[in-house]
Amino acid sequence: VQLVESGGGLVQAGGSLRLSCAHSGLIFSNYAMGWLRQAPGKEREFVAGIDRTTYYADSVKGRFTISRDNAKNTVYLQMNNLKLEDTAVYFCAAANQPWATSRRIEYRYWGQGTQVTVSS
Repeated sequence: VQLVESGGGLVQAGGSLRLSCAHSGLIFSNYAMGWLRQAPGKEREFVAGIDRTTYYADSVKGRFTISRDNAKNTVYLQMNNLKLEDTAVYFCAAANQPWATSRRIEYRYWGQGTQVTVSS
C-alpha cells in the first residue's frame, strides 16, 4: 500500500492550496480516508475525514474541503483562507475501517507528508 501526497508549498495568509493523495494497493472504497497534520513541536492532529460524508476539525470547518475520486484513487484537501496556524506537515491516511475517524490510532496507512507553510 502506498499513499503519495502532493500539492504542498508556501502560500500567503488568505491564500489557497489543494493537496492531493494518490494511493495504490487499496480497495479505495473500503477505507475511510483522512488528512491529519503535524506542526513543529505539536502532536499530529485530525484535520478532515471522509467516508460517505465528510468530517472536519473545528479549526478548519468552513475553510477546508475534503473530497475523493474513487475512479482516480485520489483524495483531495482544498484549503482556502489559509492562516498562519495552518502551517504544518499534512499527512494523508487510510483508516482501518470504512467509517471515518478523528482518532490518529485508527489510521493504518500513511503517506510521507507534504509541507504547507503559510506566511504573513
